[in-house]
Amino acid sequence: MRPGEKSPRGHALQVSTTAALIPGEDKADDSQPEQRTHLKWDTGRTTERTDLMEETRTVRKIAFVGDHIPRKCGIATFTSDLLGAIASTHPSSECRAVSVTDLQGEYEYPDVVRFEIDEQDERSYAEAAHFLNDSEVEVVCVQHEFGIYGGAAGAHLLNLMALLEAPIVTTLHTVLRQPNTDQRRVMMEIIDRSARLVVMSERGQGILQETYNAPRAKIDLIPHGIPDVPFVEPDCCKGQFGLSGRRVLLTFGLLSPNKGIETVIKALPEIAAEFPDVVYVVLGATHPNELRTRGDAYRHQLEALVKQSGVESNVLFSNRFVPLQELTEYIGAADLYITPYLEEAQITSGTLAYAFGAGKAVISTPYWHAAELLKDQRGVLVPFGDPMAIAREAKDLLRNGSRWNAMRRRAYGLGREMIWSSTARRYMQSFLLAQRPAMKAMYAVAHGSGADVREQGMPRFNREPLWQETDAARADRW
Repeated sequence: MRPGEKSPRGHALQVSTTAALIPGEDKADDSQPEQRTHLKWDTGRTTERTDLMEETRTVRKIAFVGDHIPRKCGIATFTSDLLGAIASTHPSSECRAVSVTDLQGEYEYPDVVRFEIDEQDERSYAEAAHFLNDSEVEVVCVQHEFGIYGGAAGAHLLNLMALLEAPIVTTLHTVLRQPNTDQRRVMMEIIDRSARLVVMSERGQGILQETYNAPRAKIDLIPHGIPDVPFVEPDCCKGQFGLSGRRVLLTFGLLSPNKGIETVIKALPEIAAEFPDVVYVVLGATHPNELRTRGDAYRHQLEALVKQSGVESNVLFSNRFVPLQELTEYIGAADLYITPYLEEAQITSGTLAYAFGAGKAVISTPYWHAAELLKDQRGVLVPFGDPMAIAREAKDLLRNGSRWNAMRRRAYGLGREMIWSSTARRYMQSFLLAQRPAMKAMYAVAHGSGADVREQGMPRFNREPLWQETDAARADRW
């Protein structure tokens, strides 16, 4: 059901799934995406890049350190997608992963994961560094989030960074404006030990400079990557989920109390009074950390709120971690995407990036990433914790097909600059900058040399049988 259309009561619309609108087709209506609008995404430069020689160069061996699928968390998905995108876009580069594991023996990692770090074992971080040095890695791309590494504020990661011989390019998924003492110490050392720093928003770049005095010259602003999907009408995707004829609101991602789902549920009675066919799909499993500490208490609270609000027929919970293909189809089915998050200090949101880049009309609270991405009428911002504001904006977009379409076109146009192949090329430019002689010399002075510091009697961690230390086996091991 398109916004602005009346739905026949009791009649499910039959829409052909071949009616997807793909940019470039001859269809002269306002559902087509407009020309893309450029943001200032760059790798350390303020002018347009013209260094074509760097475009054709690649780094031979790249290691990615962070969580990795099948672990269920946003960083794992990002690391996996980034590695895959760079490997696909630059096939001459050998891309491998070192995965941080919270539960030993829990995950069956794909072959691309060559080494596992025990999250809480300080010594295993050093062993990972020695493994990467022995493998003659040329660049190490570290995914940083405070919660995925062991030690105070994730300080165990510093053991690995201190021993690495290759230049480090660190992607910062969180940049805190008001860090505590441990967080500041860890972040300052990460900045010192990184040849390049990648952030996904201008706000993150500003905080790095203002709060941590990071040099602007080593900061690369690269958008969160997204799948490259066609611009489709939501009705084309609804039937497979039993949602034909419904107006679909969507929020997806791992469920935890800071997501603010209750705000949308409280808005539903007002929305459903005008649009009784509306359905709010809450897609995603409960966050593993939330499950370990509180169980499914938050989900049960939401279910109770749905019943209390009398909107049982207007809410659909799907307690699953869905694969990418199914996720993109759910996004395709959404008339509106909503991120009602409760905390302002969020510099990146992968779920927002995915929905925005797919050409969704987005309603969001003004956390930092959303405030930046949705400006210039590319989306709608509402105050934190304000159900009536969500209801007002949702109803207006569902009534006003012209506004809804224009917002979708603007989002999809900018989203073409965020697709994974584009993001991968920007990362390769960052890797090449990290390898430049001047950068490497600066990095060596700040970083020092840890190559010969190996603890006596330390056993090789975890995957000993797969990699021997002979020169002849090195290529196969990597």
